[in-house]
Amino acid sequence: MSSSGWPRGRITWVFGSVLLLVVGVLIGLILSNVWLGLLLAVLVSIGWLIAYESQRGHNPGLHDDDDDGARL
Repeated sequence: MSSSGWPRGRITWVFGSVLLLVVGVLIGLILSNVWLGLLLAVLVSIGWLIAYESQRGHNPGLHDDDDDGARL
């Protein structure tokens, strides 16, 4: 993490999200429904953020054999 508090690599995610929104608008124009294109772009962008943050991972060695994911 940089001293400014802005995580390294976040610029790439922001640029990609803007690109996804533009592509969503273009797809929306092709489908003659810009709102549908924007909705799809936002959903893909959220999924991309989750995948990006998950891939970065800050907890190496966190594996627990007894945790089956059912506990909150």
